[in-house]
Amino acid sequence: MAGRNGRTVRDLRRANRTAVLQRLYFDGPLSRFALGPATGLSSGSVSNVVADLLADGLVEEAGSVDSDGGRPRTLLRVAPGSGHMIGVDVGETRVRVELFDLTLTELARVERPLAGGRYEVEVVAAHIRQGIAEVLDTAGLAPERLLGVGIGVPGIVERTPDGGALVHGQTIGWDAVPLEALLRTGTPLPDTVPYFIDNGAKTLGQAEMWFGAGRGARNAVVVLFGSGVGASLVTPEAEQGRAVEWGHLTVRVRGRRCRCGALGCLEAYAGAESLLARWREKGGRVPDGTDEESALTAMLAAAYPPGDGEADPVALAVLEETAEYLGAGLSGLINLFQPERVLIGGWAGLALGARFLPAVRRHALAYALRHPAGKVTVGLGRLGPDAVTVGAAILPLADFFAHGGRRPHPAPEPPLPAWHTALRERAPR
Repeated sequence: MAGRNGRTVRDLRRANRTAVLQRLYFDGPLSRFALGPATGLSSGSVSNVVADLLADGLVEEAGSVDSDGGRPRTLLRVAPGSGHMIGVDVGETRVRVELFDLTLTELARVERPLAGGRYEVEVVAAHIRQGIAEVLDTAGLAPERLLGVGIGVPGIVERTPDGGALVHGQTIGWDAVPLEALLRTGTPLPDTVPYFIDNGAKTLGQAEMWFGAGRGARNAVVVLFGSGVGASLVTPEAEQGRAVEWGHLTVRVRGRRCRCGALGCLEAYAGAESLLARWREKGGRVPDGTDEESALTAMLAAAYPPGDGEADPVALAVLEETAEYLGAGLSGLINLFQPERVLIGGWAGLALGARFLPAVRRHALAYALRHPAGKVTVGLGRLGPDAVTVGAAILPLADFFAHGGRRPHPAPEPPLPAWHTALRERAPR
């Protein structure tokens, strides 16, 4: 039965379970007494929900705490082994697959290199399928116990009713790739385990907002700085984050050719791939036969040599130019969205780190309007290079919470209307 606001009793129970689960997850262990004011639920509702969650094995006791003159209060926490998720990062140089328990403790990991940055669809799909099978085998976990598999990919993700998620990754040569359907072919997972596929910048943003430098902010921009650049925008209207193709904003008319094919994109100046290319073009000694991460490490060593070594002026100049382009690009996000925080993550952003950040911050605030610039902080993400994988695993976890800690069951197909059956019977055979 639905109430005046259209919510049924089942909806109310699910919302109450979600409230208690999330509060225990982020702030636990907590007592039943503390859960009341923390969730806004009555003591009776808290007791009923906790009893259900204990019976389902989602919550467990975690010691006790003294009360004011009464009996000690039992503490409760989310049971780590009550659910498992897989996070996948389809990155620039490798595919990383990680298995987590419900509290996002890593249980197993597999990495598969992408030789020469080659993104053949079947190769990537095979790496993901094999990685899923391997981490499950390592942990001795039955596939059906998974809450889901989250996957962060480069590009725009389109959701279709029939073919699942399609990936439009122009920079890697993917045009409407039916990644979800491909993964279902030969997968070790039953059909009841869902895939959650989204842009890698969004999964990075998820991780930083839940557990990293974004916690507590209502408006934030999280930047993924790797071979290219992307961003995730988090606002009260888009609490789960929204990926924006910020790297393909034009910053220079008739500028450098971007790997997407257009001229003058931010990514053609601010991504690690373009940074290294410009160093090479200006005479920098980029090591042969190395991947981007090793080459960037060599560039940083040249620009900032240890001890009293002489800095490479070309490397320094390219890094300063890159910082200005990145700062100018950030100023556009600051002016448009007026975030409280701008966080820079991704393997290249973290590798450049503290040496690079002051110049980026200086340029971002110089190019931005004074009012939003005066309210924003620009810093680094806290979760390291694995943040995309963690954020990908959060996608099924967030869905699990949204369902009140219950696995969603596929809705039964509704019966066909009578006219449809009559027409089918009249059709020539």
